Amino acid sequence: MDESTESAERRRLADADGSGVPWRRWGPYLSERQWGTVREDYSPDGNAWSHFTHDQARSRAYRWGEDGIAGISDDQQRLCFAVALWNGRDPILKERMFGLTNAEGNHGEDVKEYYFHLDNTPTHAYMKYLYKYPQAAYPYEDLVTTNGKRGRHEGEYELLDTGVFDDDRYFDVYVEYAKAGPEDLLIQITAHNRGPDEATLHVLPTLWFRHTWSWAGGTAVPNLRQEPDGRIRAEHEELGRRWLHGATDTPALFTENDTNNQRVFGSANPSPYVKDGIDRCVVHGESAAVNPELTGTKAAVHHVLPVPGGSSATVRLRLSDSELADWEAEFDAIMDRRRAEADEFYDGLGAPGMKDDERLVVRQALAGMLWSKQYYAYDVERWLAGHGVDPLGTDPKVRNSGWYHMVGGDILSMPDTWEYPWFAAWDLAFHTIALATVDIAFAKGQLDLLLCRLYLHPNGQIPAYEWNFGDVNPPVHAWATLFVYELEKQRTGRGDRVFLENAFQKLMKNFTWWLNRKDPDGNSVFQGGFLGLDNIGVFDRSAPLPTGGTLDQADGTAWMALYCQNLLEIAIELALDNPVYVEQAQALFEHFAWIAVAMNRIGAANDSLWDEEDGFFYDLLRLPDGTATRLKVRSLVGLIPLAATTVIGDWADQRFPQLIAGAREFIERHPAVEAVVASHRPFEDSAGGRHLFALFGEDRLGRILSRMLDEEEFLGPYGIRSLSRHHARHPYTFDLHGEVHRVAYLPAESDSGMFGGNSNWRGPVWFPINLLIVRALLNLYAYHGDRFTIECPTGSGHEMNLYEVAREIASRLTDTFLADDTGRRPVHGAQHTFQTDPHWQNLPLFYEYFHGDNGAGIGASHQTGWTGLVAVTATLFHLVDPGQWPTRSRDGLRMSPDQEEPLS
Repeated sequence: MDESTESAERRRLADADGSGVPWRRWGPYLSERQWGTVREDYSPDGNAWSHFTHDQARSRAYRWGEDGIAGISDDQQRLCFAVALWNGRDPILKERMFGLTNAEGNHGEDVKEYYFHLDNTPTHAYMKYLYKYPQAAYPYEDLVTTNGKRGRHEGEYELLDTGVFDDDRYFDVYVEYAKAGPEDLLIQITAHNRGPDEATLHVLPTLWFRHTWSWAGGTAVPNLRQEPDGRIRAEHEELGRRWLHGATDTPALFTENDTNNQRVFGSANPSPYVKDGIDRCVVHGESAAVNPELTGTKAAVHHVLPVPGGSSATVRLRLSDSELADWEAEFDAIMDRRRAEADEFYDGLGAPGMKDDERLVVRQALAGMLWSKQYYAYDVERWLAGHGVDPLGTDPKVRNSGWYHMVGGDILSMPDTWEYPWFAAWDLAFHTIALATVDIAFAKGQLDLLLCRLYLHPNGQIPAYEWNFGDVNPPVHAWATLFVYELEKQRTGRGDRVFLENAFQKLMKNFTWWLNRKDPDGNSVFQGGFLGLDNIGVFDRSAPLPTGGTLDQADGTAWMALYCQNLLEIAIELALDNPVYVEQAQALFEHFAWIAVAMNRIGAANDSLWDEEDGFFYDLLRLPDGTATRLKVRSLVGLIPLAATTVIGDWADQRFPQLIAGAREFIERHPAVEAVVASHRPFEDSAGGRHLFALFGEDRLGRILSRMLDEEEFLGPYGIRSLSRHHARHPYTFDLHGEVHRVAYLPAESDSGMFGGNSNWRGPVWFPINLLIVRALLNLYAYHGDRFTIECPTGSGHEMNLYEVAREIASRLTDTFLADDTGRRPVHGAQHTFQTDPHWQNLPLFYEYFHGDNGAGIGASHQTGWTGLVAVTATLFHLVDPGQWPTRSRDGLRMSPDQEEPLS
């Protein structure tokens, strides 16, 4: 491979970021589900899942986005392309993914399809996708009915369980895209018949315009038309002209992307050509449902492929902004070149010593993240107008009515493309950590986006997630901002100060919102609500407490301590150029100090977040009568204080002696602060000249770690559990007026109805918190070095330093996805086909969370979003050698052992 091929993708990124070449204009920006989302919900009761159903989706035009299988679009989703399929037996054309809504699944929402994001590069110059399509009729009714009969304690009824894949009677449909140029996309669809007998597959590559022309503020109607030579011409007033080139002897079917009012609403259609016209023509033989004039706003090229058993068939097309005289010229050469460039790009991301299977997992994790970049349109004021809500007022019965300022029309990193085709603030912050390893500019843009005036609320709140923008997610945006900044600085030798300063100003606005809204008593103890952890507590923490009173949260308070630390680090970095930030750094240190005091307050037996007997942090329930009681659930709530750990190097002393002097003076002036910080002496040098900012000293650290590293409590074979396994034998109960509230260890699916019952923080392993724990341990090692050791696992007699503990946890996380000597991957659990079939074995799915005892994937099956962090855990300890630990440290998570300005 010559040098130009090795650097091709990096050059494209440089051209896109430096010269504005639109390499990212076309990408995988269609979701796999637009039906059943908040944006499409115009119901009076806010029941999004039933207002716009999967059954309606083929016939009803969307308002805010589009969906499809292996779909792509331009970055404003004006023109869309995806693959539709029909096996000759299904009752409908397979145009989009099917799954159960929250009410239909016994564990909430659940996609019932098998598809895999195999490859993708940051500019989307090469993309590869696999969809497994049964040759038998798709069992829609069976899936709904059987799952509906199952309870929360039973397993989910999956598509493999229905028997439609028996005897390998299915097609592996691979969809590949390769860009010959920014506006010139080669498309190859290859269908492998895995069964023993010939089977016919209808492949319908489909091109259509997002419907924008009949809603309020609509635009001119675009047009698709077949030209005499067989190609399809697309014309749009903003996008201009595009041509879809393909086989000239293959018929094209045209209709309109308009609602079939007659089918959906029982009213007349203005035209016989509606959204489901192609489905009706192909599946039901209604030839009059498509336009004989070969024009419309939706078109499909109808390929009928008889595929012998064990063989394959291929369809090729090209979507371009040019009329190409010979569109197949160099098709194979371009496709092969882009594949090779993708190989070189990912080979360059690896680390010495990584095994091939580790590289496979990292590549598919990052590919899934890149496939999950979605076009997100949501003009909240316009949406509220559709509900009759005055934008100058609010209506508590209509969600997001206080967010009328928000206008989205952007490419966003989604947690996944089916169950979560919408952003979530703290998910997105974690996404940027992994995405920054492949595309720093995109990661920075994502962090900027949620802080821009169109998203950030005028009062400073960051929008949480589409179902309730006003809810509260953990404030990890500053940590992600610092991480991405430091990564770019380490790679290029130059930090983007404009990015950092812009983020800091807006983050301080959000920080102030937290101080004003979530510390109601002004005592530096925070009451953040559910904080993204759904059902982890005794009560629904996002709702009023059934006891009355308030809940002092150990995790909410610790999140704010981490927020202080991150903002302090940013302020010090900015002060290198502008000394005005020294004053803000001083104020942030003092905020952190008071939070540390509050976390460690010694009061009445039940009036502190710290429990001396248990050696653990708990939430504190303050009742209306003035009494208080600890809710003694051993969970991640009590481990988040460990995550609030940061180290700053001695360079701060040299550059800003006034900051160090002011901090020492502050400590000495306040005995309460001095009593807390004396335990870890933040401004007394460690052996490496570093300063530690933590919420507790060595004694409490040892006690917390002894619980966390106990395999009968938090340390699972595949990472840190969200709830101690102790609660399997000893559930926590709280008696309220004769009603017993109970929290027990559940390693897999939830048995609680909180948040719809489709998320569980009562035992499974979640990647994002695990990564923050790894980060904290590396920081602590940077400060303590080899002099502090802990038994790991607890009771094993095996002492480890904190670097080794961090490596152990990261290794367990990564092992979730790696194949053992027999080819079995823990993530696949008891799914026999995935574990043994060579056509399934090397297709790991990146689930939302993982079984606390065996590592099996649980929850949303394609949530590469924050589970894509496995790309970090799999490579980190190949790149970092404790023997080469840097003498200067800003933080413990770093990608290079010899850098002076390590990553956050």
